[in-house]
Amino acid sequence: MLEVVPLGGLGEFGMNMIAFTWGETTLVVDAGVMFPDPELLGVDRIIPDLSYLQQKGGVAALILTHGHEDHIGGVPHVVPLLRGAIYGTPLTLALIEPKLREHGQPDTPLQAVHPRDRVMIGPFTIEFIRVTHSMPDCVALAITTPAGVIVHTGDFKVDQTPIDGEHFDVHRFARLGEEGVLALFADSTNVDRRGFTGSETEVVEAFEEVFTSAAGRLIVAAFASSIYRMQILINLAVQFDRKVAFVGRGMIENSQTAQRLGHLRIPAGVQIRDSDVGSHPARGVLCLTTGSQGEPLSALARIAIDDHRHVKLSADDTVVLSARAIPGNEKSIGRLVNHIARRGCQVLHEGIKHVHVSGHGSEEELKLMLSLVRPRYFVPIHGEYRQLAQHARVAGRVFAGRDPRPEILLAEDGDIILMDEAGARLAGKAPVGRVLIDGTRTGEIGDEVLRDRRHLAEDGLVVPVVAINKQTGTLEGVPEIITRGFVMENAQELLADGARVLSDVFDQSSVEERTDPGVIKEKVRAELRRFFRRRSGRRPFVLPVIMEI
Repeated sequence: MLEVVPLGGLGEFGMNMIAFTWGETTLVVDAGVMFPDPELLGVDRIIPDLSYLQQKGGVAALILTHGHEDHIGGVPHVVPLLRGAIYGTPLTLALIEPKLREHGQPDTPLQAVHPRDRVMIGPFTIEFIRVTHSMPDCVALAITTPAGVIVHTGDFKVDQTPIDGEHFDVHRFARLGEEGVLALFADSTNVDRRGFTGSETEVVEAFEEVFTSAAGRLIVAAFASSIYRMQILINLAVQFDRKVAFVGRGMIENSQTAQRLGHLRIPAGVQIRDSDVGSHPARGVLCLTTGSQGEPLSALARIAIDDHRHVKLSADDTVVLSARAIPGNEKSIGRLVNHIARRGCQVLHEGIKHVHVSGHGSEEELKLMLSLVRPRYFVPIHGEYRQLAQHARVAGRVFAGRDPRPEILLAEDGDIILMDEAGARLAGKAPVGRVLIDGTRTGEIGDEVLRDRRHLAEDGLVVPVVAINKQTGTLEGVPEIITRGFVMENAQELLADGARVLSDVFDQSSVEERTDPGVIKEKVRAELRRFFRRRSGRRPFVLPVIMEI
């Protein structure tokens, strides 16, 4: 019996990961991250809980559909459970190689595949099918299992005029539908949009107008993985006689990778280094940069506050945000735009000019996929619950009148879907959740750490510094209190009174208590917290420092 468990991506955007198990063999499709809300202090990214995969004894193979972070960002965290290889197209594998090196996993086996290739892993045969998206080298999967064929679309849209000439493989999907598909797992991201999603080439006209009217430098911010958008802008830069500079680590690295693999073509003499931007006439430069989401440390954010070493804004410059605003980033993007506007620059974005096209299929493309594949069972994936539910309704309309009518399984993260020749059903829950990853480290963040960070952010930090005699535990000098993020109108008086509270703690403690660092620290912490709560109404984080002399 086939057991399918979505570990992420069914109930949220990002963190896409699905496990397929037959017998002792478990395949995982994609291993993505989700980016945190601002209140998750110090959290860099979020990945699915992998305890289910640990229970299964590891992963026979990891199959990647494409190279976006919400599909590959969690790969290094799956590798310790991996017993086989990672399979992906050349660009996808090239994008995960730096991640593997950074996590000390450079010897992880990688197997490059191409559309129409097939690989066998235990009882599974996986076929890779060309789809169009917002970046090159994207594939859907046809997974042949003993129970039947499973089609996993990955992220897709039906682009009739792709930049690289690599078309959506409609014929292969149609043939699969004719041969019989047990279940379709399909992208739900843009199900709320009517009609068809436009081709990537639709932004060309709007950008031609931008290039024509831009009096100074043209600075375009996009996702570092938007290779197609880069190619369009490079072509226009050549047409309008502008040099091209990539600005920002992600943009530089991805452009180099895309050039090496032949997905990005830059004529000789067009590209310049970001350090050379200032030595060229402003009207003759195009900067392609990261930072479209207002990320505080991104290249565009530093440019906007005049903190970038090489790129300085002037009033004649035009800045274009060529990406959609990810929900939750609106405030940071607004702050970024305000900084740019203060420097007199014009700022253009999707709401003003047609400078962005989605990489996900709209309602009509999702209907087309359902009609081509004609599955016995349909499972919406990739989206919050409302997108999954809407996709289920759309599928219901597509399936109306069919005999037998396909069944729709509206699943969420952790739902166990069992499939065999007799049918498919939801059968309980697997252990799932979210794992918070701390900063640039590989460490996981527990609830206690997150509570402490929230506490520090809201109430500040108080550090009482006390020197004591090692033998007697008596005070050596006057206690000192250092604060951060904790400022009151009567701060000096408050801190002086706090120092007296410290002295009282030592006066009222026994020699045994004073000479036990653990005990005296807890007494100091408790008394100072009570004191500050009583006097200020706040509960600062108290971190005692006891120095024995």
